[in-house]
Amino acid sequence: MFATRTNWNLAENRLTLALAEHRRSGRPLFDLTLSNPTECGFTYDESAILAALHSSASLRYEPAAQGLLSVREAVAAYYRQNNANISAADLFLTTSTSEAYSYLFRLLCNPGDEILVPSPSYPLFDFLADINDVRLIRYPLLYDHGWQLDLSSFEGAITPRTRAAIVVHPNNPTGHYTKSTEQSQLSALCAKNNLAIIADEVFLDFALQGIAAPTFAVQNAALTFTLSGISKLCGLPQMKFAWLSISGPANLKNDARVRLEVIADSYLSMNAPIQHALPALLATPFTFQSQLLTRIRANLAALDEQLAAQSQCSRLAFEAGWNVVLRVPAAASDEELALALLAQQSVLVHPGHFYDFSQDGYLVLSLIVPEKNFAEGTHRLVKYFSE
Repeated sequence: MFATRTNWNLAENRLTLALAEHRRSGRPLFDLTLSNPTECGFTYDESAILAALHSSASLRYEPAAQGLLSVREAVAAYYRQNNANISAADLFLTTSTSEAYSYLFRLLCNPGDEILVPSPSYPLFDFLADINDVRLIRYPLLYDHGWQLDLSSFEGAITPRTRAAIVVHPNNPTGHYTKSTEQSQLSALCAKNNLAIIADEVFLDFALQGIAAPTFAVQNAALTFTLSGISKLCGLPQMKFAWLSISGPANLKNDARVRLEVIADSYLSMNAPIQHALPALLATPFTFQSQLLTRIRANLAALDEQLAAQSQCSRLAFEAGWNVVLRVPAAASDEELALALLAQQSVLVHPGHFYDFSQDGYLVLSLIVPEKNFAEGTHRLVKYFSE
């Protein structure tokens, strides 16, 4: 009865089952995977956010395939504040970056076509690809005193069925930006091979040193689609507001725009209250971002202090985002290590394979966990590997 594309293994994995049992036991839990900002103790401008949703304009139905022009102009203004000149005409509003990915997969791919995706990276891509009948082909990211793009392996992964390449900037979970030289090289390589670039920039603003890398939205060598939204930017995932921008050669950009208009017009998924609220919501992120970056820096400092007192574990270089990667002794698989940490230390972490690390010995921690819980959880983690 059901499409083969939905034949996923839906059985709960061992870590999920162990976590459910741990919660039932009533034992304390130090959750180092917590990534929902609304559950992390940050202070929001409640009155401003709620007031933004009270616009009487929301009582009118104004269908617009790309989203309301005034709202797209507010998004374009956000880019101008970050030294990127983006036209409202090149923006499409969506309810999530996941929806934006689906639009782009439908725009660029026939069933069975291929999209290049970085490894390590976020696991959601697999499901989005399955739903849209697209094959994902991994290209490796290399680590040598910092993460870098392996352009030779990237080029070797291109086949006649390759249609686009995804770049996560900064990457999740590695927390590294695609360097400006890499952006230029990647754009030239994709243009040469008639490939589009899909740049996921939801964590772009969260730079450890306070200075974000340049956006892909100003790249023009190859047809480029840049994705972002307020889920991370403003810490408001429940508001369901994202966008994609188009850049690149004028002929390709214009052709992509008219085709995307048909796709977007077929759904008209953006609701009026959130659209009308967006200009006000985009005025709120700075307090949230300041709080979050303060916590990230504090948690990193606490982690580094604990790591400096031992020699078994280390953390990989980190530039931006909400996660950090630990290198730990590969005495067992990452899943077994995560299970042991939960059972013996009441600490929950993500095993590296969850993010498509090709080898064991990697764990991923969220840096937005409340500081007290993060300090105790990482103390227990380091203790486990030092015993």
